[in-house]
Amino acid sequence: MLSDVLKVSPEEKLMKAQIKTLTEKLALQQMQMAEKKLPVVVLVEGWDTAGKGSLIGGLINPIDPRFYRVATLERFTEEDQRLSFIGRYFKELPENGKFVFLDSGWMTQVTREYLYGTISDEQYQTRIQSINNFERQLADNGYLLVKLFLHITEDEQEKRVRKLNKSQDTSWRISEDDTFQNGHYGRFYQVFESYIRATDTEKAPWHIIDSSSKRWARLQALEILTDALETALNKEKVPAAIPENVFPLVKQPKLAEISLADKVLEDKEYDKRLKELQKELRGLHNKIYRKKIPVIIAYEGWDAAGKGGNIKRVAKALDPRGFEVIPIASPLPHEKARHFLWRFYVRLPKTGHITVFDRTWYGRVMVERLEGFCSENDWQRAYNEINEFEKDLTDWGAVVIKFWVQIDKDTQLKRFTDRQNTPEKQWKITDEDWRNREKWDLYEAAVDEMIAKTSTEFAPWHVLESVDKKYARIKALEIIVEELKKACKR
Repeated sequence: MLSDVLKVSPEEKLMKAQIKTLTEKLALQQMQMAEKKLPVVVLVEGWDTAGKGSLIGGLINPIDPRFYRVATLERFTEEDQRLSFIGRYFKELPENGKFVFLDSGWMTQVTREYLYGTISDEQYQTRIQSINNFERQLADNGYLLVKLFLHITEDEQEKRVRKLNKSQDTSWRISEDDTFQNGHYGRFYQVFESYIRATDTEKAPWHIIDSSSKRWARLQALEILTDALETALNKEKVPAAIPENVFPLVKQPKLAEISLADKVLEDKEYDKRLKELQKELRGLHNKIYRKKIPVIIAYEGWDAAGKGGNIKRVAKALDPRGFEVIPIASPLPHEKARHFLWRFYVRLPKTGHITVFDRTWYGRVMVERLEGFCSENDWQRAYNEINEFEKDLTDWGAVVIKFWVQIDKDTQLKRFTDRQNTPEKQWKITDEDWRNREKWDLYEAAVDEMIAKTSTEFAPWHVLESVDKKYARIKALEIIVEELKKACKR
């Protein structure tokens, strides 16, 4: 791949004319992409000193600045290090119709970690799989991903390092990493070559650019980008293939098979266990903070099943500085204009913190599916995309606990009626709740399918029988305590 890069550039005069034509074309295409609401991610990777910043400057020049953003991701802040691997890049995704240009990205991170020995061979392969999943998801969800690698020879890199080091005004641009890379050029070359081959896919191909000359590199990049935009603008929208699940699943009973009547707890036992479990959870919260373990607790369930009261008993045991409860409603316009998982990636906890989601990403395969807010292809693909999302979280070291809060139809009706007839509870009941109740059977079938397809070994579902809310609260606390104990022992 790298050895095949073109090294013959046209004459300077011809290059100038071609660049002018292509920049005019790019300006027009950018407006067409905005009209069609097609999002674009341009990932610029390459050797240190290959001119990534200069190239991005040349690409953005003809684009309306209201429609693009540039993110420099080569260096890690302390905050970055507390995010999941894919999460750091997922949050950079643009809205539909806009561009984001990434100065370095997931390739730089994973190859640098591997070359510096901070991740093992096995972890490296896991990262490669996560990257291929991520890039496939982008393509399947309508993003145009253009991946550019700026290539220079060892001699050219050494020459540029020497030149920059000669002047005080430019020597600051050379870091220890740049010098180290040039001193170990052969090893970096092997890893870059291997990485590019492993992630060069039909939906997200690599484009290798000869960066021996800035103008020549700019011309190549403009040709690649405008060709890709033209293809995207003329492409007929075809439903993406639905990948097969590759993750081991935990068999779960259907909701109708779950016994509810016998799941009852006496008040005295409830009070005793609640006090014990909250005390234990409080201590575990300190441990997971010290060990920097992120925790995600996801609640789904029937309306009026008792999610709020359950969450309240969990939250009471936690240090308020180290947790957050996120209620999920309909997506806002800027959230709808991105991949459906974006609004969850940006709300994930930092390491050592706990985030509780009241409703979750599973809305894609329930509400959005049944109310027609997404296509059938969208929600069918979502099972696999969600499993990949949760695998990324557990690979990061997160504890993912998923609850379905279960009641029967009669219990729901009784609680709805009570809410409607009690002034201080009326805010809890809406017309939408009654409408959803009419679709109980459809929702039950959707939930059964959701649990069957997404109860993985690394993120299984737990059903909380909640006809007796006190029983459900204690069961949730017991599961959370048990899972955090396991995590602290790892």
